[in-house]
Amino acid sequence: MQNNYTNPNLIILIGYMGSGKSTVGVALAEQLHVDFKDLDEQIAAAYKCSIPQLFQKKGAKEFRQIENNMLLKALKNDTKRILSLGGGTPCYHNNMALIKKATPHVFYLEATPASLAARLFPQRVNRPLISHAQSESELKEFVAKHIFERNFFYRQAAQNISVDNKSVQEVVDAIASTTNLE
Repeated sequence: MQNNYTNPNLIILIGYMGSGKSTVGVALAEQLHVDFKDLDEQIAAAYKCSIPQLFQKKGAKEFRQIENNMLLKALKNDTKRILSLGGGTPCYHNNMALIKKATPHVFYLEATPASLAARLFPQRVNRPLISHAQSESELKEFVAKHIFERNFFYRQAAQNISVDNKSVQEVVDAIASTTNLE
């Protein structure tokens, strides 16, 4: 069945900002002895500026096109690796269809709005999408609405992994136990 996938050796991590995609991705890559790539980091390196700067400079529409092009490029690389995507990546263009065609190993790192708000509130000044939040409860409400809008895409992942009240290692072990890349 895996022969139908364009890149069956790829593990993709999706989820809302602050869900731990990069942290889990690095630890998972170390455990499986494979490379880790973060799509946002690849975009930032290619354009020599941070994602918030690029978003501000290019605007949302052009940024999402850049993101789609970089995703296509990343999915063509058939080496064994972990790929972490930006929180919005699965939700634009035909990205989720491309992701699901590439690999059976797509994991949604799911966290509650309350836990995300607690993680993200101290970082909000560095994250333009949530920098407007004046309180953790306001951020929680925003995150809940945003996740509701994105859930259609997130729920298409092959596996949903709740990350609330779990250590990084517990999440890594849950992912590693469902793949054949060890």
